Order: sequence, then C-alpha cells, then structure tokens
Amino acid sequence: MEKNARAFNLLIASYLETELVERIRSTDERVNVIFKPELIAPQRFPADHIGGPFQRTEDQEKQWQSFLWRADILFDFDRTHYDDLPELAPHLKWIQTTSSGIGQTIKKWNYHRRMPKTIFTSSRGVHAQPLAEFCLLVMLTFNKKLFQTISQQKAKRWARFSGTDLRKRTIGIVGMGKVGSEVARIAQCLGMKVLGVKRNIEGIKPSSLYADELYTPRDLHRILPRSEYLVLIAPHTRATDKMIGRRELHLLPKGAILINIARGALIDEAALVEALESQHLRGAGLDVFESEPLPTDNPFWEMENVIVSPHSGSTSDRENELITDLFCENIISFLEGRPMRNLFDTSGLS
Repeated sequence: MEKNARAFNLLIASYLETELVERIRSTDERVNVIFKPELIAPQRFPADHIGGPFQRTEDQEKQWQSFLWRADILFDFDRTHYDDLPELAPHLKWIQTTSSGIGQTIKKWNYHRRMPKTIFTSSRGVHAQPLAEFCLLVMLTFNKKLFQTISQQKAKRWARFSGTDLRKRTIGIVGMGKVGSEVARIAQCLGMKVLGVKRNIEGIKPSSLYADELYTPRDLHRILPRSEYLVLIAPHTRATDKMIGRRELHLLPKGAILINIARGALIDEAALVEALESQHLRGAGLDVFESEPLPTDNPFWEMENVIVSPHSGSTSDRENELITDLFCENIISFLEGRPMRNLFDTSGLS
C-alpha cells in the first residue's frame, strides 16, 4: 500500500483496556479508531477476547453493523459475525487477530476465498513466555510431586519423599516456532537436552532455536523413544491431525510426561487415557482438548496424573499490552507499505 493521507476506519472487535485503545488511537492520525465497549462482549478476566454472555439490542446491532460496513481494519475476529463477516464488512483490508493459530478459523469460515484481498496477521510470539512457563510448571509439578505435597499438607502428615530434577533429562518439542523455541531456551537453561521437530529444517542450525538436535516430522519416531518429556506446540493441520496416537505414545519411554499446548486434535485422546491408566506415561499436562469446554464426563477430570488447564496456559494479564505493541507496529507498517509482522499466508489453505 502506498503512503497517502486517507483515513482508515479501525474497528476494535474484542475488549481492550481504555489506555491501550488510546495508544492505538495515537499511533497515526490517518487511523480513525472506533471503540464501543457497550457493543462488544464484556471480558470475564484480563485478556479475555471471547467475552462473557452478551446480546445486542436491535438498535445496537444496527449500529455495530454500520461500523462493520465502514471498517477498513479490524482488531480481532468479530466472533458475533463469524459466518457473515465478509458480507457485512466488504471493505476490510486487514484483520489483526489476538490468537497465534488462526489457520483453522480462516479455513472454517472460508475467509481465504470469501475475503481474498484481506490481510490477516496473528499474535504469534505474544504467548511464548506464558506457554513456556506452563510447560515448566507441568514438568516441575510431576518432578517435585506437588500433588503429593498438597495432599500431605491438607492431611497434616509429615512424610519425607524424593522427587527428581530436570538436569540432563531429554525433552522433545514438536513445533519449533516462537513458543517452541522459548520452551527450548528455558529447558537448556535448566541443563536439559532439547530435541526439536520442525517442518522445514533445511539450512537451520539447531542452536539458533535453542535445540541440540533438529528433525522433521517424518523422523518423529526417532525422537519419541528419547523424549522423557514431550511438548506439542505444532499447528493443527491435516498432517498433524492425531499425529500422536497409540503407537507414538508407546514409543515414549516408560514414565514420560506429555504436555499439549497446541490443539487437542493433535492427540488421540482415547489412546492417551489408556497410556495414562496403564502408567506407561507418568503424567500429562493438557491445556487443550478435542472438545472445549471439556465435557464433565471426560475421564481426564478425575485422573490423578493429569493436569487439566482450561485453555489458559497462554493467558496473561499483560497479554493485551503485548498485542497492542504488535498491532501499533503493524499499523505503521500497513500505512507505510512495509512488511508486516506475523503475516499469515493463506495460500497453503485448501
């Protein structure tokens, strides 16, 4: 896009703190920011981009649709109009999302075909540290026997025991993007050996991603028997759907810990339950599931060797600040016609 003096209407579609809206508003005078918190779902917790129960009145809906019609830029997907967004916002040139993995949403609503001239940018990298810390939490919870400690504390029972440590342990990380690399960095700081799996490793030095060794997905069977801890952070695609099944779980060494911070569809959950019940796996830390919210009759809820996190491993009360930093940088790049950060390539979507 060439630099010009034209004003662009920017509509904020999920909740942001007032001070962050003002930061966006002050980024460039060529951007007209529209923020109507009474027309969007209220946040239930800091950095909640989905929001709580919400229903617009008829007049509010007309007003919202008038904003969509005028919008050139959208901050976040409009979750109230997933299905008809292309028709209601025909002038959209760019959507900055608050999520890292947006391919499945774009594909589900066929946006890549229905909005072929719209740019999509993700928030990839914003959630790297919170998710890496979640992985560390899971590993330490099992290694330091935190469940046992809490149980004994509640019972006022003093009985010493031994845990274990992470030094010289081996961690396999499937998906060496921003998050995977941050998990690897922290693991190396603790003296762990890092085996990374990345779709394309040609010309990439493992050390540049804080890995000791790098493999492609076709060599997954080579790292699983060595992975005492396995972290999944690959996107959900046709190639990664159910990539961890019964065979892969039993290739892991006995006593391994599995951590899923990617998408629930990457794992055959029935096979995972079997591997946990048989104690082939020592435990699992799950932030994502095949069905969300997790049904109350799902066995994971009552398994003593499973940590169930309600898709909150990535959420931080400082998340919106980081997303706003990224968004403001991208606004300038958009206006000046420069390359934008986290541009999503829709050409790979079928």
